[in-house]
Amino acid sequence: MKIVSYNVNGIRAAIRKGLLDWLRAVDADIVCIQETKARQEQVPLFDIEELGYRSYWYSAQKKGYSGVAILTKKEPDHVKYGMGIQKYDDEGRFIRADYGDISVVSVYHPSGSSGEERQAFKMTWLDDFQKYINELKKDRPKLILAGDYNICHKPIDIHDPVRNATSSGFLPEEREWISGFINSGFIDTFRYFNDEPHHYTWWSYRANARAKNLGWRIDYHMASESLKDKLRRALILPDAHHSDHCPLVLEIEK
Repeated sequence: MKIVSYNVNGIRAAIRKGLLDWLRAVDADIVCIQETKARQEQVPLFDIEELGYRSYWYSAQKKGYSGVAILTKKEPDHVKYGMGIQKYDDEGRFIRADYGDISVVSVYHPSGSSGEERQAFKMTWLDDFQKYINELKKDRPKLILAGDYNICHKPIDIHDPVRNATSSGFLPEEREWISGFINSGFIDTFRYFNDEPHHYTWWSYRANARAKNLGWRIDYHMASESLKDKLRRALILPDAHHSDHCPLVLEIEK
């Protein structure tokens, strides 16, 4: 089973840049999308269906903001929209699809880069997300949590850890949270297979950062420890240019 995660930073713009042709070539079984910035009726569903995908959308109340989706070639047994926490669900940040005993989530963690208020919101979200997942694991212990976490975990995951030490996305308390989250029973699947530096999933549009590979690794496939024996491969695909993020791929044994 091939699972893609991709923050498209506006799916309509990404489609104009060739996203659908790229999806056809990659031929993933499941595609977890973040930051759709669109409602379902604003998306060319027929073109997506022509690729063999059913699609499930969870949009923000605010138009043109946030939003997550799952495109899937196999019909899920169940789809869960949101976390049941209104302040997060209003922003369209979480959707889950169940396939037998495995659940796949597309999640878009908040950014704190716009100021103190949103950073505080992000930190509250992180605590609530951990609690939510702790409860979810009791019923759905085999989880793949795909998405934009808006946090670099370690210095190896960011191009300039010294100058970014006080930047949202690399703050000590954020990095401590992601360490704790992994220690609660998850595998950072890319790092499970690859411990080399200079692998990033997001680059600023400023200062020609992508061409210079001055990036951040903030997108993850987190998999439950119970799925370790099923993990086959994890890749970052930096040559896909439909967004300021790039997609990542996780392959697991069915």
